[in-house]
Amino acid sequence: MGLNKADRIKKMRVPEAGEGLEGRLPPGQVVTERFPILHEGEVPVYDMKKWSLSVEGLVGKRVEFSFEDIMKMPQTTVVRDIHCVTRWSRFDNAFEGVKFTDFLKEIDVDPKAKYVMVHGDYDYTTNVPMEDLLRDDVLLAHSFDGKPLTEKHGFPLRLVVPHLYFWKSAKWIRKFEFLAEDQPGFWEQNGFHMYGDPFKEERFSEEGFEMPEDEWKKKDFD
Repeated sequence: MGLNKADRIKKMRVPEAGEGLEGRLPPGQVVTERFPILHEGEVPVYDMKKWSLSVEGLVGKRVEFSFEDIMKMPQTTVVRDIHCVTRWSRFDNAFEGVKFTDFLKEIDVDPKAKYVMVHGDYDYTTNVPMEDLLRDDVLLAHSFDGKPLTEKHGFPLRLVVPHLYFWKSAKWIRKFEFLAEDQPGFWEQNGFHMYGDPFKEERFSEEGFEMPEDEWKKKDFD
């Protein structure tokens, strides 16, 4: 009987950090200058006149924002390294957008909200603790390296949470749901860690589940 995907990943030769990368490159990662494209399902195509981002759950009232509304908010550029659970890391990525802390100023969040379920098309979800979203480098990003995001990388808007594995940086975000208790999102229900710290290698929640193999070099790139 063959090994399942998780077992195969765990038996792979683990990359070692190169000279000068200790403390910057998380364990088990390799550096690439390319930007692999990995996601579940089809790439959505939007009529931007109808596109909206909503907030629900533990908020004073449900609110919807147009893309124009987002672009009127304070804009910030952050340059950070990013790390994918499939073992690639990319350094010095410049994302531009609205800091989550600035976005929060536009809504009335109940203090009981300790977690956020991030909803993206199509039916993608991932959970992030509220305190992590309050970091100064977490963005609702619309641009990458000075250009609008491509459709495959999350146009028109993606979340960027650079200190966690990149599946937490959901593409095509459409809703933030504020919660009192932590709940698993899509990949978290399918074996990924509930938090996902790259430097602690929090990839797996348990044994015997399905997850993408370490085949990012065979994926599409932009």
